[in-house]
Amino acid sequence: MPPVSPELISPRSTRVSAARRLAKRNFRGKDRLFLAEGPQAVREAAGHRVEDGATLVELFATVEAAERYADIVGEARSAGARVHLASEEVIADISTTVTPQGLVGVCRFLDTPFEDVLAARPRLVAVLAHVRDPGNAGTVLRCADAAGAEAVILTDASVDLYNPKAVRASVGSLFHLPVAVGVPVERAVQGLKDAGVRILAADGAGDRDLDEELDKGAMGGPTAWVFGNEAWGLPEETRALADAVVRVPIHGRAESLNLATAAAVCLYASARAQRASGGCRSVTAS
Repeated sequence: MPPVSPELISPRSTRVSAARRLAKRNFRGKDRLFLAEGPQAVREAAGHRVEDGATLVELFATVEAAERYADIVGEARSAGARVHLASEEVIADISTTVTPQGLVGVCRFLDTPFEDVLAARPRLVAVLAHVRDPGNAGTVLRCADAAGAEAVILTDASVDLYNPKAVRASVGSLFHLPVAVGVPVERAVQGLKDAGVRILAADGAGDRDLDEELDKGAMGGPTAWVFGNEAWGLPEETRALADAVVRVPIHGRAESLNLATAAAVCLYASARAQRASGGCRSVTAS
């Protein structure tokens, strides 16, 4: 089992330099490695496995964090990760957050081939089409995980799954469910349709109302929700690929819902319909 480094690792160390550069997408793609920061993400990474071994390959920790989160450091070592004790200066140099929590892990890419997602016959999927904001992408992934979705798909026009902001916003959910990346939206939709999944595009201007779809019992089958860019929504050509374009009803005076909130409502609506034994009432009814 790899030992904890006996001394604080130097800021000039090649290991520190290699970790620091993972803040940039081109280096992440070249090395097929990404950063996971904070105790929650590191714990999830330590417990996750990819085909050829453990996901977590390296951990940098301040002395204080190593003592406070001794269980996580132990899990990291058990997973085979090399653990480096580091000064706060080193952690700040590697971290992409304003207030680092003392733990930064280096992880292997863990995305799943789209064909494997289809082969698993998923009943609930979130498709992120043209979603460029990493915080939104990570939060929708977290919502999908919480709602019990079996997969998330990021199209080729969407943000990098391993962007540090996306990883942080997922709060560990990145390690919980299959995520396929770089899939053209047309291929994603057609593949899911061929697998028997109904495609619903979430759009504020949709011609179908989510409440009405629920009340008429139309949402109990396998479903994929397609979510678009928060600023401009889904382009017409993407909406045209869907089996239906559905809007979340606004009962109050709010102009709209942000992407993550709308995604949570839609995914939970499908989750409830799929689990209901005797029908379901409107999730937005008071």
